[in-house]
Amino acid sequence: MSDASTPPHRRWPIIAVLGVVVATATYLLAVRTGDGQAIENAALRGADQASERDANAASQHLDQITVYSLGIAVLVVAAIALLRRRLDLLVAAVGVIVAGQVVVQTLKRYVLPRPELVEITGHFAQNSLPSGHTTIAMTVLFATIIVVPYRWRGLALIVVLTWAIGIGHYTLTAKWHRLSDTIAADAISLSLACLASWFLVARGGVQRYTGRPKVLPVIVTVLASISVVTSLLMGAVLWGVPLSEEGITAATHDDEWDIYLGATAFASAGSVIAALIFLAAWHRLDTTVDPKAQA
Repeated sequence: MSDASTPPHRRWPIIAVLGVVVATATYLLAVRTGDGQAIENAALRGADQASERDANAASQHLDQITVYSLGIAVLVVAAIALLRRRLDLLVAAVGVIVAGQVVVQTLKRYVLPRPELVEITGHFAQNSLPSGHTTIAMTVLFATIIVVPYRWRGLALIVVLTWAIGIGHYTLTAKWHRLSDTIAADAISLSLACLASWFLVARGGVQRYTGRPKVLPVIVTVLASISVVTSLLMGAVLWGVPLSEEGITAATHDDEWDIYLGATAFASAGSVIAALIFLAAWHRLDTTVDPKAQA
């Protein structure tokens, strides 16, 4: 039996399964249907209309994500866990980041085909789902939430969440990825992070936080929720007009710009929604307990 201080186990596998469902549905709808491919190709053509300044800035931000910068992120996360003397936190947090790349690169390169359902040329024909860059950003975010103490979670969110949202947006502006790539990456990252959390809870490495509520995480959550609603409404309006009139096949030059802007809005919303779900699952849960002390 569990007492009031014991976190529930069920939420983590449920959210993990839902993440897999979302990633699968995204692939089937966006990649395995002609309309899905046509909409995302229109968004890529719309990105051609972005200013050279914006496109270069997006590429520069993405270029900063290298093997070396990823290695630094892993070292920082590992260092926090070691400073807390928690090997289980190190395994869970670093495991999320590493597993994220193993999973998405395997899916993208070897598992998920992209059939030619619409007339396309050049790099539009290449499969890019899921996004490796978005996965890096989201898994680093989730690993940070896992590894930092509850009292520092709000500050960590301000720093890492803003960066993670931007990466998903930049991948579309730079035309490195499609909207479905970022959504699938968000969902896969969330699933892996929930499995890592499940591992920690099963080991007794998580306990309920019984102290006073922290104001900063609440503020971040409220602002993030507002941004989700705003982004979803903006994306719906931007996509609603061109897609409801004559359909994607009749999209004009201006329509493609609107579809691109809508895609960036949906991409930002997807990253924030994944973050909010994970944050809600960790609501008033902390990792200050030492599992060995309970043995």
